[in-house]
Amino acid sequence: MAQPPTAFLFDLDGTLYTSHGAIPGAVELLRTLRRRGVPFRCVTNTTGRPRSGVVARLRGYGFEVEADEIRTPLIAAVALAREQRVRVIAPFVAPETLEDLGGFVLTGGTTAATPTAPPDLVLVGDLGERWTFGLMQEAFRYLLDGARLVALSRDRYWMTAGGLTLDAGPFVAGLEYAAGTAATVVGKPSREFFRSALSGLGLGEGAEFRGVAMVGDDIRSDIEGAQQTGCQGWLVRTGKYREAAVRESGVVPDRILDSVADVL
Repeated sequence: MAQPPTAFLFDLDGTLYTSHGAIPGAVELLRTLRRRGVPFRCVTNTTGRPRSGVVARLRGYGFEVEADEIRTPLIAAVALAREQRVRVIAPFVAPETLEDLGGFVLTGGTTAATPTAPPDLVLVGDLGERWTFGLMQEAFRYLLDGARLVALSRDRYWMTAGGLTLDAGPFVAGLEYAAGTAATVVGKPSREFFRSALSGLGLGEGAEFRGVAMVGDDIRSDIEGAQQTGCQGWLVRTGKYREAAVRESGVVPDRILDSVADVL
């Protein structure tokens, strides 16, 4: 049996809340963990909102959270770009998230700026119905000219009020195939993303991650990604959970819960 967790990572959409509001019991769960001094972080592959927007949405649902308790792929991408000394980025991300890319020269893509310099990096997130042939073609040409491809997510789909909807993954795969390149993924399920989130839990250098439980609704991004990083993976039967998808994945969660309210 897996050891009792000493810290938690929580997925957001489909786990702590849905488009209908907070999952019953989720707000009280985070309050209880905070009262008991159990560290946690909220980790999301959401790429359509800046971190400030994620915080605002959570607070709107009644969650008491701070910005430094949220880890998004865009924040992880910024850290990677600074580490690699990137100067010019062509962002193919929701325009409202550009505020998280301060400090870089932004060109083309979904910015209002006319391309003036070749980008060092093409950054791809979920644009939903805003994707056009023109945007895909522009990103493709940057990649052919030598720009690196960084994907905020490779998720195939996510759950909306209207049902399952394509996420960023299919568009990333299309660019990889066309340009003959491989994307660096900075969102879940990459180890870099999980390790970055874990570093903020105050577990100490060389901490045993097996004592951390990742709680989420995606068998690949949440559960498999967490387990490959050394954490426990707890799957909830809310959000995008599908029994057939779990069975076909070959991934065995450490626990399966009806909802996040059953964590404690």
